[in-house]
Amino acid sequence: LAGRLAKLGEEHNSPDNQPDIGKISQLREAYREAGSDLLKLLYFVEINAIGLRKILKKFDKRFGYRFTDYYVKTRANHPYSQLQQVFKHVGIGAVVGAITRNLGDLQERQGSYLSIYDQPSLALQDPVIESMKCAVDRLSNSTNFLSFMAQHALILHEDILPSPVEEHIDDKRYNFMSLILNLANTFLYMVNTYIIVPTADDYSMSLGAAATVCGIVIGAMAVAQVFSSVYFSAWSNRSYFKPLIFSSIILFVGNTLYALAYDFNSIWILLIGRLFCGLGSARAVNRRYISDCVPLKIRMQASAGFVSASALGMACGPALAGLLQTKFTLFNLTFNQDTLPGWVMAVAWLLYLVWLSFAFVEPAPVEDDVEEVAKAETMQKDAMEKGLKQPLLLTSESNEITSVEKEKEDDEGDVDCDESEEAIEDSRKPVNSIGAAYRLLTPSVKVQLLIYFMLKYAMEILLSESSVITTYYFGWSTSSVAIFLACLGLTVLPVNIVVGSYISNMFQER
Repeated sequence: LAGRLAKLGEEHNSPDNQPDIGKISQLREAYREAGSDLLKLLYFVEINAIGLRKILKKFDKRFGYRFTDYYVKTRANHPYSQLQQVFKHVGIGAVVGAITRNLGDLQERQGSYLSIYDQPSLALQDPVIESMKCAVDRLSNSTNFLSFMAQHALILHEDILPSPVEEHIDDKRYNFMSLILNLANTFLYMVNTYIIVPTADDYSMSLGAAATVCGIVIGAMAVAQVFSSVYFSAWSNRSYFKPLIFSSIILFVGNTLYALAYDFNSIWILLIGRLFCGLGSARAVNRRYISDCVPLKIRMQASAGFVSASALGMACGPALAGLLQTKFTLFNLTFNQDTLPGWVMAVAWLLYLVWLSFAFVEPAPVEDDVEEVAKAETMQKDAMEKGLKQPLLLTSESNEITSVEKEKEDDEGDVDCDESEEAIEDSRKPVNSIGAAYRLLTPSVKVQLLIYFMLKYAMEILLSESSVITTYYFGWSTSSVAIFLACLGLTVLPVNIVVGSYISNMFQER
């Protein structure tokens, strides 16, 4: 549209063109066609704005959480966000102004060449101008809620007082050192998972098993983690400190058994040690602490810290294994490249246990009224949305009736969009079985879980068999395998940043 208007402007302002009624009429018609195309665009954007507003409202009702705030805050000013196309109308305003100005000028010029009897005494605006102004007004009315939410999100920490729920979290539940301890737990656990990968095949062979048994040794930790995530999740409903203490003790025992398997010459002790390490996985507690106890204003940074700690642990584990290429005996215990990863991690978890005992602060329990406050805030935001769509001054009773009727139509439209609204409240209740939890999963979530499973499946195959494949085909040493795996681990964080910050905002998730 801007390009067409630029060409029309050149023809309009060209000094070579002689005054010609036919030429002026052609220009006016061209501007009207541009105005008609702009109207189609305005209608399209308006439909998207209304749809987006209703979708966000529906998500707020489903989650019982101010999802709109998060959505708009993370996308309001992002350079690749398509949300800007919905409620930032600077370009549209410029096009409307150009069409209106040029049509008015052409109308005046055409009138100067006509007889006084061929035109009315009062010039009337072109109908397309009136239509464009009405469409812009409707679009502004449809997007004022989104615009308000964007401004609200951007000035939240400066001009708006925190909500009662956030104040409650800030005062009673959050502790910086406790957050650092959770991130340290995440880092150590990921190091513990991957530190044995470069030497697992040699360790298995030294105990009389096949080299490919290293896949079972590495995977045993992940299998046990399936069970540990269940009881740690339930335990974190009552406490965060006790699960972390228990996790550290179990991981200390598991790594000690892993290291002692060499002197006992038992593959079963090796596997039991790795199972213990998996049973000590407290990653569910780490995630729960960030989501429940960290204030909203820094929760995004804490989540990024969790991802960074995991990625750094994936890289540091194999790299540390590459440095432990030595062999000696102490107190009749063998310390070599196979056992040292177990001993090093046992010492690390023991030191972490001491640090945890002195530095961790148990979050205060959540009172029942917090949930009530959250529900009240959701109802208040719904009322705010309705208020933003109403005029500040009602000039007559009929205007008030019209506004109420529009609200009823809007609410009826929301009901029509989703007939399962009645079941939303049931979905918020806690489930008591795996079957009940599975029934709550939407098809989209199931697809995401399947994709995540396949990605982890492919990655674990690559990692667990990398030492066997590279040694058999390329003759790599343990140090070379460790460097290779460390480099792979270092790519995780940059790729996540690119995907999360740029690609996901440029393309649809599918």
